[in-house]
Amino acid sequence: MFKQAKWNEKLIFEYDESNTYKLFFEDLPENERIYIMNSIPGKIRRENPPNIPQLSEIEAVRHFTRLSQMSYGVDLGVYPLGSCTMKYNPKINEEIANNDKILWIHPYQDEETIQGILKILYDLSLWLAEIVGVDKVSLQPAAGAQAEFTGCLIMRAYHKDNNEENRTEILIPDSAHGTNPASAAQAGFKVVTIPSDDDGCIDVEALKSAVSARTAGLMLTNPNTLGIFEKNILEVSKIIHEVGGLLYYDGANLNGILGKVRPGDMGFDIVHINVHKTFSAPHGGGGPGAGPIGVKKPLDEYLPVPTVEYDKHKYYLNYNKPKSIGKVKGFYGNINVLLKAAAYILHMGYEGLKKVSEYSVLNTNYFLKLIKDNSYIRLPFNPSIPRKHECVLSLAPLYDKTKVKALDVAKWLLDRGMHAPTIYFPLIVKEALMIEFTECESKENIEKYARALLEAIELAIKEPNKFSSLPQNTSVKRLDDVKANHPATYALSWKMYKKKILSRTPHLN
Repeated sequence: MFKQAKWNEKLIFEYDESNTYKLFFEDLPENERIYIMNSIPGKIRRENPPNIPQLSEIEAVRHFTRLSQMSYGVDLGVYPLGSCTMKYNPKINEEIANNDKILWIHPYQDEETIQGILKILYDLSLWLAEIVGVDKVSLQPAAGAQAEFTGCLIMRAYHKDNNEENRTEILIPDSAHGTNPASAAQAGFKVVTIPSDDDGCIDVEALKSAVSARTAGLMLTNPNTLGIFEKNILEVSKIIHEVGGLLYYDGANLNGILGKVRPGDMGFDIVHINVHKTFSAPHGGGGPGAGPIGVKKPLDEYLPVPTVEYDKHKYYLNYNKPKSIGKVKGFYGNINVLLKAAAYILHMGYEGLKKVSEYSVLNTNYFLKLIKDNSYIRLPFNPSIPRKHECVLSLAPLYDKTKVKALDVAKWLLDRGMHAPTIYFPLIVKEALMIEFTECESKENIEKYARALLEAIELAIKEPNKFSSLPQNTSVKRLDDVKANHPATYALSWKMYKKKILSRTPHLN
């Protein structure tokens, strides 16, 4: 796994063959070195020189340029990660967010001096409330999972306020995103899993048998993780509300219904919006994100502080919310990401946002049409139901015939210069490939991806043994899955790398 690195795979420290870290300081006359050292207070003076590789400027530039060329992003090609909505981020959004008038704002400035940014945030909260059909939105959560946790805390505070602390259970479908049960458990709830029916929707009869006086709420996304619209959503809402529970909307899949139907109109009481997915601010690589959360009345009392308000004279930050669950993020949210979302919404307008969902749904169903006749690819649950913004395929028939796994096919796609889809999720689908083409993708790119997938299936049938060594054309070859997931293998810093890796491979030292 840890072989001799090629030139373009080296860490920057490995270029310095002398393994010494000289500074210009050491070349100065002794009296000058003494003068400099005496000028630095002892409590902030280094005991050892910094661990800096000795490279010229051009060597450093070339190294980081090569690294950038080894990375893959939506600016380079199709990025069909299901459930992630990896859409193109218009560069004008970056220009706006990087404007000096934004960058030099300080969170501790007096409100009178930041009326402009507060107006933008206030307007954005109103737009998001209208788009998803709620009464009030907080922009504070940093991403979807934190918004889920925030929503669960709001549920808990609401039920406690109503003397119903016995409501200790949150119901979650078996097709849900993994963050749903994690967020609920983190907030102190017991998670009750509800199975899917033959159509891939939440099983209504199972839901009826699971609800009780212990039910705090149900967490659901619609369209669901299978890309299927929950056709019984109004009945589901009624079932939850009749027992006194609340309905939480996971906004990860909002791209599939944008401008067509609003979660609030379906009966959802709490809604989070991944603006770093649906509204273009780039998503992936660990952040940054923004997950505004909206609620129906009277849940607005429990939203995290501060909320951005307007009193007809000025915009201000409202901390006067006695029932608030408190802060969940430093200051007022990830404003840089929120600005990009505001620019995107302004640019698209109502008609543009409707086209987003129309094109994303069209793209998914066109892709399914291109691959539907292949007997080694199965569309689980009811294949006659049109999918929305994404689809989940099963390569179980291929695996049964050839022992080639979904993982192997994903590696083959990487070798073709394409980003692999999400694999092995949701867990209720065997050998799952979860694919989402956003509204950004052209007909030609979708056809190209479909051809590549079909070619992989054809090759797997003829020469299944070829797949075990893939990928071959990527900068990092096939990893040992067990070692790659073992803490003893992790090398997250140069110091760890030297200790864990170079000690076992002295020829690299």
